[in-house]
Amino acid sequence: MKNSSKNKFSGKNSKEYKKNSDFGYNSKNSNRSEKKEGFLKNFTKNKNVENLNKNDRNNNFSSLKRRKPIYKSNTELYNKKPDIHQEFTNKKNFDDWIWGKHSVYEALSSQRAINRIWCTSDIFSSDKFYTFFKDYKLKGVLIEEVSWNRLSQLTYGASHQGVALQLAYSKTISLEQLIDFSKHNCTNPIILALDGITDPHNLGAIIRSAEAFDCKGIIIPQRRSAGLTGTVAKVAAGALEHLQVSRVVNLNRALEELKKSGFLVVGLSGDGQLSISNFSEKAPLVVIVGAEDKGISLLTQKKCDYLLSIPLKGKTSSLNASVAAAISLFHLTSK
Repeated sequence: MKNSSKNKFSGKNSKEYKKNSDFGYNSKNSNRSEKKEGFLKNFTKNKNVENLNKNDRNNNFSSLKRRKPIYKSNTELYNKKPDIHQEFTNKKNFDDWIWGKHSVYEALSSQRAINRIWCTSDIFSSDKFYTFFKDYKLKGVLIEEVSWNRLSQLTYGASHQGVALQLAYSKTISLEQLIDFSKHNCTNPIILALDGITDPHNLGAIIRSAEAFDCKGIIIPQRRSAGLTGTVAKVAAGALEHLQVSRVVNLNRALEELKKSGFLVVGLSGDGQLSISNFSEKAPLVVIVGAEDKGISLLTQKKCDYLLSIPLKGKTSSLNASVAAAISLFHLTSK
């Protein structure tokens, strides 16, 4: 009886076990397998993340090894400053520049030849500088009001205190003085007037040609023109020392004053109807030379009594401004 009951119980259990196995509701075993599978998944995932983090650390460490150290000693930084300063000075020649309130004030007080002035609005309107700026502007000096940041850019971060200027190589004279000087020394003087010559090398070459052909002076406008800088003087090769230069605020108004003084105004233009070789007027002349790309402005052309052209026989359609000035001066002074 014991044996039969035991077998019956075991059979019942085996049936129940099969039932539970077939339909999968053996909760104890199924929970265990699910936990095992979840553990394996998490373990694999964590292992992959750990490998990725390890690779990232290796990559970052290797890249850091290749990088230069960020922090440097004060000695290294101090030794590098002269190189930075040298780099800035190589970009721009500041031999003819003055900045700082005291230095600029002394240059203005001593009546030095000045090409251009930059200042902030506070400096321009100050009692200390306003009178000087007004006088120099009447002499043709270009004065620009700029922001503090713009002035810092122009001086490459120098301590400018809101004002800077560029010296001119030689002093200029007024238009009235130039007219008197030219008529006093010659019956039919020739004066060159430049319209839009912004290249200092062109200006220097024109000055050299003008002095060589005995021009009595050159007129350059305040704006849209190169100034009498060291580069201009170098290209002129000493001619600037023997030639009078007048810098005017407005070129067209200056031409009207010259006409009132008995000058004929002639302009060089590729579209001119009269060849310069056929021009035979005997009178004091003002010869206008325009920029190579734009030529003489339309408003200035209307002020001209004659528009002269240089006949070209080749395929080249235009000449450099300094070359055109030299050719025209040769024709006009040889008659």
